[in-house]
Amino acid sequence: MQLDSIFSGKIRVKLLTKLLLNPASKVYLRGLERELGVSSNTVRLELNKLNEMHLIKVQVDPDNSKVKHYAVNTAHPMFSSLRGIIMQFVGLDQIIEQVIDKLGNVEKVYLTGDLAEGKDSPFVDLVLIGDVDKDYLYQLIQKAEGLIPQKKIRVAVYASQEQHSFLENFNGPYFHLLN
Repeated sequence: MQLDSIFSGKIRVKLLTKLLLNPASKVYLRGLERELGVSSNTVRLELNKLNEMHLIKVQVDPDNSKVKHYAVNTAHPMFSSLRGIIMQFVGLDQIIEQVIDKLGNVEKVYLTGDLAEGKDSPFVDLVLIGDVDKDYLYQLIQKAEGLIPQKKIRVAVYASQEQHSFLENFNGPYFHLLN
């Protein structure tokens, strides 16, 4: 089943994916217009519909009252369910279930790259913090990729004491996927 048939449109699916994958993210109209390659009116209509459903909330920029930022409404009763659907859509649920949960000594997991920005990508980029058996990790990744054939999983592993170094030196988008 295609998500755009459930959510009535590819633009809405892209917006929900962007906002639900990284609930801390905020977006604005012009940025979405450029990123999605559609007119600002199309984006505005979708944002208004999502706002009417209370799935997103509008935040006015304190420095510029003309700029509105949009963020997912994490208090919405359907937030967890919708986020779960999006996680399944991109295959993150399988990665967590088939790889991360089986490693045991993983302290933290960060999603990085295009998916962390809510963009569609053939790659799932992860940073694992902890004591990890890399040979076993790569075996689990091969199995998980078989379950989500449309994605390739790329992983960087840091020891616990290196976490601070990762957070300090990483300049791309990332968010905490799992504690």
